[in-house]
Amino acid sequence: MNRVETLFWKNDRLFVLDQTRLPVEMVYVTCESYRDAAEVIRTMKVRGAPAIGAVAAFGLVLGALETGGDRETFLSGLELIAGELLGTRPTAVNLRWALERILSKAADTPGDAADLRRVLLAEAVAILREDVEANRRIGAYGNELVPDPARILTHCNAGALATAGYGTALGVVRAAREAGKRVKVFADETRPFMQGARLTTWELMCEGVEVVLLADSVAGYLMAQKDVDLVVVGADRVAANGDVANKIGTYGLAVLARAHGIPFYVAAPLSTIDPRTASGREIPIEERDPGELTHFCGRPIAPEGVSVWNPAFDVTPNALITALITDAGVLKPPFEESLRRVLGGGQEV
Repeated sequence: MNRVETLFWKNDRLFVLDQTRLPVEMVYVTCESYRDAAEVIRTMKVRGAPAIGAVAAFGLVLGALETGGDRETFLSGLELIAGELLGTRPTAVNLRWALERILSKAADTPGDAADLRRVLLAEAVAILREDVEANRRIGAYGNELVPDPARILTHCNAGALATAGYGTALGVVRAAREAGKRVKVFADETRPFMQGARLTTWELMCEGVEVVLLADSVAGYLMAQKDVDLVVVGADRVAANGDVANKIGTYGLAVLARAHGIPFYVAAPLSTIDPRTASGREIPIEERDPGELTHFCGRPIAPEGVSVWNPAFDVTPNALITALITDAGVLKPPFEESLRRVLGGGQEV
């Protein structure tokens, strides 16, 4: 089976694969307005930091199609729309990065609203294309860290479904397979939203990759059995010091990997790195609906009225990370220095 498109643009509409309905059925949601785009982000019909950023970029293009007036009025309208899109999910920094890139392009482009709309669409398409290219570079760099054969543990979904295509953590898996390596993937179920069970296993099975689904609580025992060669996860935000926010449960895996002497890698494009956030302590952590924990498939699984804490992400300290696999190379500690180099235009190897 060919890899599915997470999102695509056609006839002034954005089409987004509804990931809440996978793996049972493949259905695309049609976004005809920026509010539609905001809703698919907010309700996790699309998820994964790079994919969220791409949807937000096209969401702003949809907003541009709805906005008129003179140049000043048009640009002011875009700013307001960007603010609404930005408020949908606070942790994934690609959302802010994509919106700021589109707004900057608008501000730097001469002409009227019609001229700006054409340029902004081209910029959103470029963001989509560049993400796939960045993911392929991540895969190529990450492949150098993968032994043959390799048993790889991953968490949540950082594949084609979480990006514009190819994937970050799963991009490393794909690149290793394309290099002829024998790869086996262990996928955590990733409670409570079950992205590993629903999405990662489906995505890998579609491509014939050997994958084994695990309950989240099995990871430590699996490592103790010496059945894991490396852990590779994605990221929703990387702070300037190398601390990483990713799906809840990632921090626990990093602690377990350190205890068992297993390399722990984070795969993320440069657009996920946030130099304005000094450390993980400053990363805003989104909290989700308590119903994700108290109900399953619409049925209650906890006592009515129980108190719930449901953070969507956690922060892994840089000391637990073996390396960051980026589209500019493999970054190693001290991360403050290596991140500063690549963000300044340098290249790691």
